[in-house]
Amino acid sequence: MDMDSEEFEAELLYRVSLSVVRGMREQGLLTETEYHQLDTLLLKQCHPVIGTLLAGKPLE
Repeated sequence: MDMDSEEFEAELLYRVSLSVVRGMREQGLLTETEYHQLDTLLLKQCHPVIGTLLAGKPLE
């Protein structure tokens, strides 16, 4: 299955946004609860294909 350009853009937006949110959590600017709320919001707004499959599972 190939990813079309819209799916790629959605995935990219989700991953970049989540990276910013993760950095804010690591700096103590967000609580764990706020982090998970924002992750859920980003999933709903961006509709990433792969991100949805990996939601809640760290890639590190």
